[in-house]
Parts: sequence; structure tokens; C-alpha cells
Amino acid sequence: MAGKFFYLYFVGGTVALVLLIYSIIIAYPAINTGGALFYVIPTLLLYYMAYKTWHVKNDSELM
Repeated sequence: MAGKFFYLYFVGGTVALVLLIYSIIIAYPAINTGGALFYVIPTLLLYYMAYKTWHVKNDSELM
């Protein structure tokens, strides 16, 4: 993974997290688990990819 995509993944994960929190707040009494799962999976995936690219970025700076 290229280290230059770290900020893209991080911002995308943050936007997905904000959308998840917003959807939960709007539908609070009857939360749709399928709809929440629709936001949880991309959020976790984007944060995981940002985590992996951060390590690539830091390792290249050390060498």
C-alpha cells in the first residue's frame, strides 16, 4: 500500500464514522441494524487501510 493514501483513507473513515453516528442519532428509538452495518463495515475497512498505510509511511521515513 502506498503511504500517500493515508490521509485519503483517514478522511474517508472519519466521514463514514460521522455518517454512522448521524444515522444512529436520527433513528434512535428503532435503530436499523442492517443500515448501521452498512456504515460500520466501510468505516472499519477505511481505518484499517489508513493504519496499514501509516506503517508503510513511517517505515519509509526511517530508512
